[in-house]
Formats: sequence, structure tokens, C-alpha cells
Amino acid sequence: MAIRGTVKIDIETCKGCELCVEACPQDSLEMSKEINNKGYHYAVLVQDNCTGCVNCALVCPDAVITVYRETKKKTKEPVAVITNVKQDIRVTVDSSVPNGGIDV
Repeated sequence: MAIRGTVKIDIETCKGCELCVEACPQDSLEMSKEINNKGYHYAVLVQDNCTGCVNCALVCPDAVITVYRETKKKTKEPVAVITNVKQDIRVTVDSSVPNGGIDV
């Protein structure tokens, strides 16, 4: 069974750096054709093949991406939430996934 994931992107905070697009091994993300209120093209999920690997959230300098992974009960649970990027970065990764879901 393939691991299914998805992401939620705060499009109004995204500054369009494209790091998440480059970091996504599944090519699930692209930059939008539209712009947000700050005038930036923002990242969007364009394919339903996300595995919830968390690469996008880890490279996002503004911590605007939350990654979810489907559980056995078919509910989506957050596996990577990055907060407080003003000074320190705190990364929370689901400990039940080997290596936290990160390829090493």
C-alpha cells in the first residue's frame, strides 16, 4: 500500500521562492499562475501523488507548509509542522515513521 499524503500551504504568506517545488521528489508542487496579496506566485499542490515525505516543509524558509499523511483509519494527520521561524525553527515529525519519513 502506497503512503498517501497532502500539504496545506498558507498561500497569503508564501513568497514564491520555489524551494518546495525543487525539493518535492514526486513533482507534486508547482508555482501558481495567480498571485497572492503580497504579489507573489505561490506554491500549490497539483498532483494527487504526495507521499507526505515532508521535504517541502523542511526547506520552506517561511514555514507556510503543513504536511499531512493518511493514517490506517483513512484520516489525515499532520506529520510536519514547522513554527517560529523568526528566531528558532521547531520541526515536529511523526515518530512512528522510520527516520521521520526523511530519506537518509
